[in-house]
Amino acid sequence: MFSGINLRSEKAGKEPAANVLFVCTGNICRSPIAESVFRRLVERERLSSQITIDSAGTHGFQTGERPDMRAIHAARRRGYELSSQRARLFDLDDFRQFEWIVAMDSQNLRFLESLRPADHRGHLGLFLDFAPELGLIDVPDPYCGKAEDFERVLDLVERGAAPLLAAIQGALLPPIAR
Repeated sequence: MFSGINLRSEKAGKEPAANVLFVCTGNICRSPIAESVFRRLVERERLSSQITIDSAGTHGFQTGERPDMRAIHAARRRGYELSSQRARLFDLDDFRQFEWIVAMDSQNLRFLESLRPADHRGHLGLFLDFAPELGLIDVPDPYCGKAEDFERVLDLVERGAAPLLAAIQGALLPPIAR
């Protein structure tokens, strides 16, 4: 779908052309799922050397822990692997490392906006902004829910991943000469 687009930038060959960070509350449910789904898409499009992907949480409740077992099992049923991921806390340095910071919900976005340095010119927004046809703003937090809530998160993330990649590619392409 996207493999015909060249992601090379002036930074190509030295470092990735884009750095993407997914952020939720504890970094054990939604953002690890988004990281894994997006990583699979980027690998399928043969863009792994050009796009780095990570995830973090706004709160350090589970720092160092593996993703929630329900997230691991739901993702594994769809062919995604989360078990090697470990929760980490969002760091102010992430604003320097990542041009694309994507919050999974409005509450976490507001928190990130309160920390955003004035010189950060990258994208800071909601994941589901890339899939407006879904009619949702937030990817719901499945942590206090049931197994099917994790399936719902996967459904939403799978729907939003390709439009996010298209937006990144669009931002990296030079303007078309008129």
